[in-house]
Amino acid sequence: MTAHSRSPVLSLADAEVARASSERLAAFLREDRPLKLSLTGAHGDEVVELPASVCPLLIEILRDMAAGSAVAVLRKDAELTTQQAADVLNVSRPFLVGLLERGAVPFHKVGTHRRVHFEDILRYKKKTDAARRRALDKLAADAQELDMGY
Repeated sequence: MTAHSRSPVLSLADAEVARASSERLAAFLREDRPLKLSLTGAHGDEVVELPASVCPLLIEILRDMAAGSAVAVLRKDAELTTQQAADVLNVSRPFLVGLLERGAVPFHKVGTHRRVHFEDILRYKKKTDAARRRALDKLAADAQELDMGY
């Protein structure tokens, strides 16, 4: 599994650079053309070409970093520990283990340790997010029907 993560602790200056960079990159984004970046550093100047498909992800990473959020990049076919899966769902590990044991999310064991496919966690998250949205929409519709001032 390839996983790269960055601590959410950024200096204010780094957060501002991430925010400004995301805005600048977004202004140049064209889905049909690669993005060429001009780099200046310890090894001199160089132009690097990024595939068009990676640019929206890079912009999202920069925006999340600017907001102080932790960022992790995982392969879609990655296997996660229960703690990693719980972190993705923003729940406790014991809560996640309960979901696994109830069959809400498939898992397998490697020795005595549970492993969860990242795609299965994303599928569960998408399903629960959709159910949450439907419930909120119903609450909003009920509030409107009852003229509760919302």
